[in-house]
Amino acid sequence: MKSIEVRSLASQTAMLLALASMPVTASAQAGKPAERPPMVIDRQGSMEVGGKVIGDPASRSLSCDHGYLEYQIPHRPRAVSLLMWHSSSAHVWQNRWDGGEGYQSMFLRRGYPVYLWDGPRVGRANWGCESYTYNPTIGQDQANFVNWRMGLRYPDWYPGVQFPTGDAEAWNQATRARYDEFDTRDNVQLQSDAGAQAVDRIGPVVILTNSAGGFRALMSAVKATSDNVKGIVAYENPGYVFPEGSNPEFHHGAFDPIFVPLDQFKKLTRFPIQLVWGDHTDTDPIPALTLKVCEQFVAEVNKYGGHAEILRLPSVGIRGNTHIPFADMNNDAVAGQLDLFLARNHLDRFAERHGE
Repeated sequence: MKSIEVRSLASQTAMLLALASMPVTASAQAGKPAERPPMVIDRQGSMEVGGKVIGDPASRSLSCDHGYLEYQIPHRPRAVSLLMWHSSSAHVWQNRWDGGEGYQSMFLRRGYPVYLWDGPRVGRANWGCESYTYNPTIGQDQANFVNWRMGLRYPDWYPGVQFPTGDAEAWNQATRARYDEFDTRDNVQLQSDAGAQAVDRIGPVVILTNSAGGFRALMSAVKATSDNVKGIVAYENPGYVFPEGSNPEFHHGAFDPIFVPLDQFKKLTRFPIQLVWGDHTDTDPIPALTLKVCEQFVAEVNKYGGHAEILRLPSVGIRGNTHIPFADMNNDAVAGQLDLFLARNHLDRFAERHGE
């Protein structure tokens, strides 16, 4: 298994300051807002991707099971886009828990084209080809509190958790930042069918994922017909892809591994993969178990010449993070680690412009 080694604070700071177009948030004086470069958008919009048409298109039909892409392209873009794939709602990429700046704006300021993705039957892509029923689950708010590792039981917050624990409106927003999910293997296949088409359409892209979105993104990369996937950074991914004939020791119910032919699995060795984990992974049996599967996945990718690694945020001095670390109060520090990943793998270059 390959994992991130702890670097000195000085060496990390030097590398971060060398990166182009990065807002210097860490050096802002206490009590003063950090200076941020303007966000200049050249174009923005949305599109439907994938899906199928059932019935007779000439008379009575239904277009359904597509995904939804919202995009914003900066005035001077970098060559590689970021596709942000959630597992709760698009809100978590757009804002920090207290309403502060989220990844969408942070990386637009850095010059990356940003695509927000709702997979089929989720959020703004909920026009499905099959009937399904939503059943309200009273207690889901408190379940989110535990599942997102804000504390062992509601409302007992972990000490030092990177959530504005005294802000009632922040918790109000967090409880609403959720779409209905379909954690089934069939849904992984459905969403990754559309996700693969999205990747093929966007162009060179690094996929950023959270939770179950990571499982679907790995399958999308396997299914894509292009070489557009240039990297995957998965925040707390519970599900993994393995080659046929392998025998991962650990399984996890709805997130049991999907096995694919070796030649398809080797597509995951063509680009760097980073799997990011926050705090308290040892206090809940589910993340503890998932990390075991994660370690086996990393070993399997690297056995075939890949470049997969695990980043435990506490190992680089970033502490208090929840299951959704890029929405936490210290998301600028978490984003700094993404900057390092992109720079180290030469994915931060600006696109060439005519005449340059």
